[in-house]
Amino acid sequence: MMQARDSSGLELVVDPHRVEASLWRRFRFEDDARCRETLFNRYFALARTIAGRLFRQRNARPADRGDFDQFACEGLLHALDSYDPLRGVPFSAFARRRISGNIADGIAALSEIGAQSSHRNRVEQERLRSIVREDSDALVALSDLAVGIALGLMLEGTGLIGNEQSPDPRPNGYDSLAWRETQAMLVAEVGRLPDSEAVVIRQHYDHGLPFAQVAHLMGISRGRVSQLHRAALDRLRKRMRSIE
Repeated sequence: MMQARDSSGLELVVDPHRVEASLWRRFRFEDDARCRETLFNRYFALARTIAGRLFRQRNARPADRGDFDQFACEGLLHALDSYDPLRGVPFSAFARRRISGNIADGIAALSEIGAQSSHRNRVEQERLRSIVREDSDALVALSDLAVGIALGLMLEGTGLIGNEQSPDPRPNGYDSLAWRETQAMLVAEVGRLPDSEAVVIRQHYDHGLPFAQVAHLMGISRGRVSQLHRAALDRLRKRMRSIE
């Protein structure tokens, strides 16, 4: 059982099984897109765990850990689409087979040339292409890239998903106090983005999903995800400048 507080401050007992059932009902039968992301976030750690286990057993296959994680997330998305909660099978058991199978199929299909380009490199290239507008001149394009790279560095690893608090502003051995404070302000601004833009930023930077998988999760086109990504970074850049 989990505990929560109502508006009067009283502690309430929350049954996780009922919460899960409610999420599936709203996602499957009421077409609530927000529940789809919530369910994905709930089982993201399971997908990563399976990816890690299979990565350790990879037998020198030409793929990096990011490829395993990408195929695991893809398998999780397919499992969300095909799961029937009325059958009574726990989703974790249902998803394990599909995640493992998708990883195996994906790694087996990787060509020798494709494996030379790591998952992280592919995601970063896609991200940078999204930032630069086609009608930008060279100087503007370089400026957009520089700002986009800086925002991306600050957003990665900040725990945007499942964390209602800003990152710890205290510096560690590598980050300055100014960097950590700016990072905390940036995360707070992500929480004020329009819903669709916030989903793109959370999933791309916190979970490392490529745009194709974010598009699958949100039920929109890959091109639309690219547009939302660029719009979100533009909005964040303007808001951060106004704070300075």
